[in-house]
Amino acid sequence: MEEILTVSQLNNNIKFLLEESFDFVLVEGEVSTLRRPQSGHVYFTLKDDKSQIKAVFFRPFGAYVRRNNFELEEGIKVLCRARLNVYLPRGEYQLVVESVEPLGVGALQKAFEQLKARLSAEGLFDERRKKPLPFLPERIGVITSPTGAVIRDILNITKRRFPSADILIAPVRVQGSEAAAEIIQALRRLHSLENIDVIIIARGGGSLEDIAPFNDEALAREIFRSSIPVVSAVGHETDFTICDFVADLRAPTPSAAAELIVPERLGLISKINTLKHRMMSGLGRHLEDHKDQLASLQERLKDPRRFVINLKINVDDFRERLAAAFYRQKQNLGNELRQLELRLEHQSPAMKIREKKILLKNIQKDLSGSFLRHLALLKDRVQKESALLESLSPLAVLQRGYSITSRIAGGEIIRQTDDLAVGDDVNVRLAKGSFNAKIEKIF
Repeated sequence: MEEILTVSQLNNNIKFLLEESFDFVLVEGEVSTLRRPQSGHVYFTLKDDKSQIKAVFFRPFGAYVRRNNFELEEGIKVLCRARLNVYLPRGEYQLVVESVEPLGVGALQKAFEQLKARLSAEGLFDERRKKPLPFLPERIGVITSPTGAVIRDILNITKRRFPSADILIAPVRVQGSEAAAEIIQALRRLHSLENIDVIIIARGGGSLEDIAPFNDEALAREIFRSSIPVVSAVGHETDFTICDFVADLRAPTPSAAAELIVPERLGLISKINTLKHRMMSGLGRHLEDHKDQLASLQERLKDPRRFVINLKINVDDFRERLAAAFYRQKQNLGNELRQLELRLEHQSPAMKIREKKILLKNIQKDLSGSFLRHLALLKDRVQKESALLESLSPLAVLQRGYSITSRIAGGEIIRQTDDLAVGDDVNVRLAKGSFNAKIEKIF
């Protein structure tokens, strides 16, 4: 007679056979009847078009889903790595899932949208937190594959636009399961170096599966923590990644990234020359305005002495303001030259720097000479006007040997002999001193 088993014994035997016969299994299917109780575990059914099996994702393993940038949802296809388990109280067998990966482009797109929404809610894409790019980077870090068209394009464009910029390449894989970790490590290595002004993360275009490393949550957070501005240049113009949203600047292509970061050397030189011409023109207009103002004041003044006094005051004031303006222009030119020397030290040879200094000295010499010549003209004019004033003074007539005769009684000026009589007392004033006389004879 066959052995009679209890229900528990039978279920135990089934549990032993199933769990011993199956270690880890890889099962793909569609998620359905998903539920998340307060325990934090995830229960769902994995099914295909002909069958289904229950599955559970316990909380310690559930964090794996978040780390891999997607949430389990109804209707998505997944690949589960699981153990087969028999639940004795109900005599049911199920999958105890330890890891889940999305299958198909639709699932990858779903994972991308979920991660994008979550990181955006945390503020990782906030425009106010993005760092500005340096105007003239001296050293650029490039994280990309060391082979292929991407790095060649970046090197060619930077060499053409600003050949003195240093490029430091951090070689990584840009595709595959290990790529994201390598990019994170490269970012950290670049931060450990000195004088890195900006970092480019670049690769060519590709499918959603190809650019999956750039949709990695850990990489996005590493870019967000970066103290150095990061430019994301992943894919072509229509491709967007999580790196694009979290980076300080998104470039549609690696070539565009190089053009956005590195200014054009010839354009900078042209701008410097334009500023110099504008400064010289402004200074010339300033001098002409003061000349016109001085001429207007000269026409309005009537009294020569007042004119001379005001002219002296205007000359002193003009000299002080011109000296102050010249000093400010000199300081500004000096500061601008020092800044340009620092920015362009890798671009211009020593001879060009010396030429700029010589040009600045010549400008200073020309301005000083122009000022001194103008000041000499003004001094000469003052002297001539002073001489004219002196020549009009009655005292100048006495210096030439003439005298002034006046009646002592009453002080009347004697202009002709008819105004005198013999015996009158008069006073005679000379250029130096005076004396009294009595009229004894009239001719």
